[in-house]
Amino acid sequence: MERDHVQLSKRMSYILRHNPSDIDIELDDQGWVDFDRFVEQLRSAGGVNVDRFDVLDVILENDKQRFQLVNNRIRAAQGHSIDVDLGLQPATPPQTLWHGTVDRFLDSILANGLVPSGRTHVHLSDSIETARTVGARRGTPIVLTVDAEAMAAAGHWFFCSANGVWLADNVPPSFLST
Repeated sequence: MERDHVQLSKRMSYILRHNPSDIDIELDDQGWVDFDRFVEQLRSAGGVNVDRFDVLDVILENDKQRFQLVNNRIRAAQGHSIDVDLGLQPATPPQTLWHGTVDRFLDSILANGLVPSGRTHVHLSDSIETARTVGARRGTPIVLTVDAEAMAAAGHWFFCSANGVWLADNVPPSFLST
């Protein structure tokens, strides 16, 4: 993705996940907003020189599939810190999931487990490679293994977002290993 598209993707994520009022839009209960209104407000209130094709390029080129566009409405696929109902149904996870982090968080995670830290869910991956990439955004990655099968058997719920990110309310330390 081009540098300008990376910046636009970050701006879109911030607005759709955390602060829609930044460009004077309101998301519905499921996190959706009219696509044309989003683009117009991004341009006028957000000070971003874009048109609908720029935003479409970001949606289509984003390998992480952070955004959903359905019936001329857009939303973030997951990662919200604001209260939205993505309509996700509980799902049976694979036996093992992974979480990427860095050394400075490891002691706290091993003591307290994984917590959403300002988001609505903990994000988990079904591949070690993806978890390593996520962890590397903050430094040298450490990949934690989550015994998802045992967690589910103990009554914890999992959800899988539209872009394949596994979500949980938290992961107690007893289900984690390094």
